[in-house]
Amino acid sequence: MPVLHLTQETFDSSVLQSSKPVFVDFWAPWCGPCQMMSPVVDALAEDMSEIVIGKVNVDEQPELAQQFNVLSIPTFMIFKGGQVVDQFSGAMSKEVMKERLEKHL
Repeated sequence: MPVLHLTQETFDSSVLQSSKPVFVDFWAPWCGPCQMMSPVVDALAEDMSEIVIGKVNVDEQPELAQQFNVLSIPTFMIFKGGQVVDQFSGAMSKEVMKERLEKHL
């Protein structure tokens, strides 16, 4: 499943109203750890069809970053039923991230 590029306009319908759990990566192009995690997030999107995976560029969507109190990037949030059920930040391996996601399926 391709990674969704989320905006203020698409966030509600793609994330908050999703029937599946949604994993959101808050990132920025200038952020080194974000660039390091991008291929990991892309690989998870290919491997895990049971979860929706999206990215929010905090430079282009500062309202979303503010709405969810994103203070450092990369920040990852898992939404289920329109609510944040898990939040973590920083670089990690694909295996660790996948384990974290599988807890919410």
